[in-house]
Amino acid sequence: MMQQKIVLVGGPGTGKSSILKEFIKRGYQCMPEISREVTLQAQKSGIDQLFLEDPLLFSKLLLEGREKQFLDAVSSNKSLIFFDRGIPDIHAYMNYLGTDYPDDYLDKSKKYRYDKAFILAPWKEIYISDNERYETFEQAIKIDSFLRNAYEEIGYTMINVPFGTIEERCDFILQSLEINVQ
Repeated sequence: MMQQKIVLVGGPGTGKSSILKEFIKRGYQCMPEISREVTLQAQKSGIDQLFLEDPLLFSKLLLEGREKQFLDAVSSNKSLIFFDRGIPDIHAYMNYLGTDYPDDYLDKSKKYRYDKAFILAPWKEIYISDNERYETFEQAIKIDSFLRNAYEEIGYTMINVPFGTIEERCDFILQSLEINVQ
């Protein structure tokens, strides 16, 4: 059985988590975004925005979590696994912030390869800020360009997911993977 690891990429508020929830409803294995979990744990320790206060620590925790997700997927018996963000997102965000980071961030992005990368563009009509998503829509647009660059620089061809309902976007992804849509 050949396994496909599919990463959903996009700035904040582009609909990745909503698409993942739909894929879960359809019975697919999905690896959720872990940055909210890292942020909430830090808040319990009294750090309001770990990403802003200590971006290297935040990124280190993300890298550990995403590497674990990738390895968990490899050991799974599922043939198709979706990821809400991937390892290259970490160095993309560090580049966005202008923060130096260890070489192993890029090394791990090259080592742990996803089979396909789908990118969701910023979409003003669905964009919402909340306690864990502090970026403005304008910042989300800038982040999008850093994400595209990070993935393309290490050899990914990004597949653009068109705007539409969650179901239409999921169907587009599945059809792009040549999977029959019920």
